[in-house]
Amino acid sequence: MSASALTAQDRRHTALTRLRANDPALTAFGLACLLTGAVILALPLIDGRLIDGAFVWMKPAKFFVSVGLYALTFAWFTGYVRPDHRRSRSLRTGRFLLVTAGGFELGYITLQAAQAQASHFNDGDPLHAVLYALMGVMALALLAAKIPLAIAVMVRPLPGLEPSLRLAVVLGLAMTVILGAATGIALSANHGHAVGPTGTAWPLLGWNRAGGDLRIAHFLGMHGEQIVPLAAASFIALGLPRRRVLVTLAACLLCGLIATAWIQAGRGLAFPFG
Repeated sequence: MSASALTAQDRRHTALTRLRANDPALTAFGLACLLTGAVILALPLIDGRLIDGAFVWMKPAKFFVSVGLYALTFAWFTGYVRPDHRRSRSLRTGRFLLVTAGGFELGYITLQAAQAQASHFNDGDPLHAVLYALMGVMALALLAAKIPLAIAVMVRPLPGLEPSLRLAVVLGLAMTVILGAATGIALSANHGHAVGPTGTAWPLLGWNRAGGDLRIAHFLGMHGEQIVPLAAASFIALGLPRRRVLVTLAACLLCGLIATAWIQAGRGLAFPFG
């Protein structure tokens, strides 16, 4: 094995060790979700049933991966909180909300896929109307789980935490909570994600390539918590000056991209060039 491969392996091991030290419960939950998502992703090889032209198991696979990354991001940012506050009641509440709400969402989506029935926008009878409404509540609870974490990083940061990284984490979490909720609620109110013509889809992601797709703005909003801190980490690695200004600019640019993607989709135009 080459030295570069060993170095990469050591980095992965170190990152996983840090996540486990920061938050063992959410690290285990997140890794279990990722592993389950990888297994489910292979199920179309033996189960070719479709819902609205897509394999029934694609949505559960995507959601398991998404919730897994969401949980691991919580564990990552817990490391930026002062050690004596990491087991505080507020953060324990956030972890409980994440696991409970995420578990419900994943369970219901998987159950519906097993029955070849839609989970989202499926409210044609009283039972599914109640379950779909409960999904919405759980989705908001999942987002609310990050609020205590954002507050903790803001007011009780790890001593010595780079100010631009602290700012990026707080801004990223705020974007995910606010824009994730806003676009999710608007998607539900629209009772669907496609606007205008429908046709071929993006590989894996499933976004509409023939017309507008409101899920793109929702996706970008949900992942602001990773995009902005990773941009900050790049600025730090490059040794750039005025990093807090650059972080603020990056967050503003991402907000602009999300708004553009939403408006463009609302006009029935495919992303990114219509």
